Amino acid sequence: MRRIAVIVLLLAAIVGIVCICAETGADAQGEASSYLRVHIRANSNGAADQAVKYEVRDAVVEALAPVVASCEGKEEAISALSEKLNDIERVAERTLAENGFFYGARADIRREEFPTRVYDGVTLPAGVYDALILELGAGEGDNWWCVVYPPLCFTGGQVDIVYRSKIAEIVRRFFA
Repeated sequence: MRRIAVIVLLLAAIVGIVCICAETGADAQGEASSYLRVHIRANSNGAADQAVKYEVRDAVVEALAPVVASCEGKEEAISALSEKLNDIERVAERTLAENGFFYGARADIRREEFPTRVYDGVTLPAGVYDALILELGAGEGDNWWCVVYPPLCFTGGQVDIVYRSKIAEIVRRFFA
């Protein structure tokens, strides 16, 4: 009888672990769907291409901050940025030209898979995200990235971030 009880407890523990892991994976993808990322991909990993990428970043963030600040949801941010893709390219190309680079820029909003990343203490799990992608030239260099919505990089860091405990959420659901 004792062996049966131990086997039942082990099976229950295994089922519980599987459920928690499956739930965590689903939550991570749900979390991914609530963010809109921005990635500015440098032409190459050469020092000059990497340096100008940051010049472009500053100009693009300055141009888009007022647009994103007025958005009340991710879909609204996607819509607003979609209307500004040509403007984003012009800002990037002007900044590139001012710095002696004439290889152009392409802006697009699309869904892409990204690895886990941390930005100012906020961890974005690996997953498929909607993203504003700005490719400079060949777009083969390292990128600068941030979160457009909620606007973590477009507010000068003045964002209310809510930290959640995954364990506390699981415990609350268990006893609910």
